Parts: sequence; structure tokens; C-alpha cells
Amino acid sequence: MRLVIVGGSGSGKSTQAQRLCRYFDIPLISTGEILRSAISGDQPLPEFRSLESDPRTSLSVYASLSELGYHAKPYMQKGDLVPDEMIIDLIRIRLRQPDINCDWVLEGYPRTAFQAEELDFLLDDLGQKLDWAIYLQVPEAVMVSRSLGRSLPDDQPEIVQRRVELFYDRTIPILEYYDRRRCLLTINGDQSPEMVQQNILTLLSVP
Repeated sequence: MRLVIVGGSGSGKSTQAQRLCRYFDIPLISTGEILRSAISGDQPLPEFRSLESDPRTSLSVYASLSELGYHAKPYMQKGDLVPDEMIIDLIRIRLRQPDINCDWVLEGYPRTAFQAEELDFLLDDLGQKLDWAIYLQVPEAVMVSRSLGRSLPDDQPEIVQRRVELFYDRTIPILEYYDRRRCLLTINGDQSPEMVQQNILTLLSVP
């Protein structure tokens, strides 16, 4: 099962991605968490630690993450999208790690139609194919209020508003892209997490 979770800031993407990963027992790839870890200078997320058996590989990945965080920080501080080439490199690295086989949930990427196309090209190279893109549809006011209710350092009012504006400007074309490819599932995200998950599983035809 290979899934992409699409939605605006505060739509519940992270919550549903985590729930689906637990349900299917598959890895979660969260670009937001990876970027925040790189920017804060913390140790890489647990999903990267499997590389430590090969010190040369782990050092190269750690260095690239640190460099990515350095260059991505100004964009995230303003609420802008991190440039496509940075995120695409991150996904390329992640999908080739040994703990990723053929099943995963990707959250926080793609955020533009260009990224969606690039993801398909990358998956073709890896001999994989996306099963479904799940869009969590949530009213703008709900996205803003949910985001402001979190405690993340980049959830400031002006940054949240900027992210919501960018979502409608750049992310909506992704829905058209996946709709043309007949792999888009639209879910009402303005419900309890349990109900949203059940609706997703129903549309995925999972008993």
C-alpha cells in the first residue's frame, strides 16, 4: 500500500498518516518532521538510524540533512514552501533507504503539481507505483484554528495564514493531477480523527 496524504496546514495530515501507518504496519515518511529535525539540529529521526550500520552512508545522509535544514530554514520561517529541488532530493534519499520496501505513507509531499510529477518519475525508477492520493478536505477557518492550537514553533498567525494561502494557490493543482490519473480519494477532514480514518479505510475497500 503506497499512499500520499494531501491537505492544508491543520487538515489532520499528520494524524491520519500516523494512524494509517499503524493500521497497515508500514513506514511513515514525513517531510515536515524530517525538515524540522534538520533545522533544529537534533539527531536524525529514528527512520534514518537504520543507516548507522554503514558509517559512510550514515555520515553522508546526516550531512545532507543538515545542509538541507540550513537552506530550508529561511523558507519555513516565512511560511513559504521549501524549493522543489530540496524536497525532491530528500524524498529520493528517503525512498532508497533499507527500511523502505514497497509500502509507505508519504505526508507533507507533494505540495505542488510539479512535485507530484517528479514523485511519479522517481517511483518509476524504483519500480513502484502510487496507489492512492488521499485529500483531506477542511474549511479554511478550521485549518487556521487547528494550526494555531498546536505548539510548533512555526505555527505563528501570520505564518499559518501564509501557508493556507499557499495551499490554495499551489497545492490545489495536485488534486487535478491525481484526479486525471484516477487515484484521488477526497475525504471530509472536518470530523473526528476516528471517523476520518474509517472513511479512508472504507474508500480503500479495507474491511
